[in-house]
Amino acid sequence: FELFVAWMVVNVLNVAEKPKVAKEISAILGKGKAAHSKGFSKYNPVHKFPYTLNGESCNMIFTSVLGHLMGRDFNENVRKWYSCNPAVLFDEPIRKIVPENMKQIDKTLQQQARTCQWLVLWLDYDREGENISFEVISRCTAANKNLRIFRAKFSSLIPREIYHACANLIPPDKNKSDAAEARCELDLRVGSAFTRLQTLYLQKRIPDLETLIISYGPCQFPTLGFVVDRYWRIEEFVEEPFWSINVSHKRENSIAKFNWERGHLFDHACAFILYEIVIESPVAKVLSVNRKKKDKWKPLPLNTIALQKLASKKLRMNSAKVMEVAENLYRQGFISYPRTETNSFDQGTNLKGLVEIQAPHQQWGAYANSLLQEGKFCRPRNGKSNDQSHPPIHPTKLANNLQKDEEKKLYELVVRHFLACCSEDAHGFETTIAIDIANEKFTTKGLMVTATNYLDVYPYEKWSDKTIPVFNEGEQFTPTDILFHQGQTNPPNLLTESELIDLMDKNGIGTDATIAQHIETIQQREYASKQGNYFTPTTLGLALIDGYKKMGFNLDKPDLRARMEKDLEQIACGKLAKQTVTNKFIAEYREIFEE
Repeated sequence: FELFVAWMVVNVLNVAEKPKVAKEISAILGKGKAAHSKGFSKYNPVHKFPYTLNGESCNMIFTSVLGHLMGRDFNENVRKWYSCNPAVLFDEPIRKIVPENMKQIDKTLQQQARTCQWLVLWLDYDREGENISFEVISRCTAANKNLRIFRAKFSSLIPREIYHACANLIPPDKNKSDAAEARCELDLRVGSAFTRLQTLYLQKRIPDLETLIISYGPCQFPTLGFVVDRYWRIEEFVEEPFWSINVSHKRENSIAKFNWERGHLFDHACAFILYEIVIESPVAKVLSVNRKKKDKWKPLPLNTIALQKLASKKLRMNSAKVMEVAENLYRQGFISYPRTETNSFDQGTNLKGLVEIQAPHQQWGAYANSLLQEGKFCRPRNGKSNDQSHPPIHPTKLANNLQKDEEKKLYELVVRHFLACCSEDAHGFETTIAIDIANEKFTTKGLMVTATNYLDVYPYEKWSDKTIPVFNEGEQFTPTDILFHQGQTNPPNLLTESELIDLMDKNGIGTDATIAQHIETIQQREYASKQGNYFTPTTLGLALIDGYKKMGFNLDKPDLRARMEKDLEQIACGKLAKQTVTNKFIAEYREIFEE
């Protein structure tokens, strides 16, 4: 009878993307009673516990990988740099193999798969995670072709999410995996061909580059292009003088500074004549006094791009570090999955429950309580992006004792942003005064903030009163000062990381998951350097972009890669076939290469 019962129990192999995730999920589903044993890899243990899955008694066997299980490369006959003309790499077969450093993990997977009936994939639910899922499937089915295969969809490591994922298993998404596979193939072919071409060419001509690999990447070069373009705009900038009329009036211990309707003029003589006319008849008449409601909107829910930009700007944390810290917070269960394009919450999300979690916190707990107990809670705004995979980034668990300073700061930013999203907009009144002096028009604005609302918990934005004197329509007065001011145009600043992320996002260079990596790459390759929060191209970076431009190739422009990203999205949606897209863009890059 015992043998019969054991035979009836289903063995389920569960695979997570990282050991910490496997451990956390096992602790939740195993209620803290999971048994632990070593795998062949010392970094990837195996956790076992009983569980009821889809109404069946199961032995859950939980282990993990370390990101991608398989690597991609060309065959040995073309791997050496001088073994072939780089052009052949556009057509040469690509093989997927388990690299040496992953073979022990592979051995654990195959050993466990032989004794299991089901395989449940707990990889990150995005394109890259889905691609890793199919790598795991290929290795596990090589050991046991009869496995029933499922995927768990989850966005945070909290019990509610994990139980829900277990109860609602879905098939793995081949389209998403194909989109990631297409990107990998194109990046490998294009990157390898152009890298070999430019490295071998430049090393022969510039002795200082003999030990450097001058790499090319379809995202890397447009990223560098943004940095170089801003640098050139600064270098080529020619300052121009301009002149304006500045009017100010002091009354009741406050000053109104009026802006000239013309802004400024680049013609000195013309500006000075108008100034003399104003000085000769310096009486100002109030044309209008308009007072209207003014709101400052609370922020949209946080997606990956917004998180990277905000943390770069306000915390002075580079995008690669932001994602590293965010991943650590996610694996500890403190925030939801940090790689998401979504900036609106689903209607069914228990937002008040998430706010309530923060109520005990010493810094912002009182504010969280006020949202719930004083009727100040307000549903977040809806953004226009939704990747249909993960919700916006939000806190999922209270963290009172984080040890690392970077984790504390980023967690605080995520929490305060979420609480701000669940608050009311800030409200106020704006007063606009328009005056006329000798037929020249001037305006000034004052602001009275009546309700700060979300700003009380969100120190990353400021909005304060701007007091101006009281004016009445039709009244006349002589301004305290009427000055003729000379200024000059100024060049733009060097590109900040926040601006670079924004440009990459708007131009379709990289994805929320890869933008930080591309920014890191141009620095590692010594094409650009970061001083403070500003990027400067190196001599090598400038030379590469300039060289391609002089040959008539705009490889630093985002157009080609942006079109590629759009087609990859179509693969993920099942609207285009992987081979169709790879063939199309290989042909385009080959044409540039051969020219």
